Amino acid sequence: MKITIFNTPFLSYFLHLLTRAILGLIGWKVEGRFPDLPKFVVIAAPHTSNWDFLLFLATIFHLRANVRFMGKAELFRGPFAWFFYWCGGIPVDRSKSTGLVEQMVSACEASKKFILVIAPEGTRKHVREWKMGFYHIAKSADIPIVLVAVDGIRRKVLVGQVFQPGQDAEADLKAIKQYYAGMTGVKPRKEIPLE
Repeated sequence: MKITIFNTPFLSYFLHLLTRAILGLIGWKVEGRFPDLPKFVVIAAPHTSNWDFLLFLATIFHLRANVRFMGKAELFRGPFAWFFYWCGGIPVDRSKSTGLVEQMVSACEASKKFILVIAPEGTRKHVREWKMGFYHIAKSADIPIVLVAVDGIRRKVLVGQVFQPGQDAEADLKAIKQYYAGMTGVKPRKEIPLE
């Protein structure tokens, strides 16, 4: 098993307690929990701020889940590269779209437990539509999608609705986006409309 910050003995429990206290101090709550399933893709939206990464870490520490995430390759270079690997990061070259789904499906199939967290916007910058990589990974690996919503107005992270992809990608995406209707990110002006 790959050692990450999320399953390092003692540190995992300490960070769980610490982040519970910090979330309470800054007025944020985590509601819900991950399902008791060995493998799934987590999508977290809306992704509108650099602070989302820290909110993601706090949520994962709070839930004591051992997760993986994809990050731009630049994060995994230089003196802090070890930190992003230790946080469960998988470097990806966002300038190349080919092979990403296959790489993640292979990583899933090679693992007994695999929880991959993805921001469907793909970036904190304003975009016109979601990227569908999360859906294709879940569909190709035959694993469910767990929906996590950032509610910046109520200062909550809502965790846990499970969605099993079906045969109609368009209908599936519409249903998934419906879950996020009414949610406001940390920086609302950077959100995309969920049509």
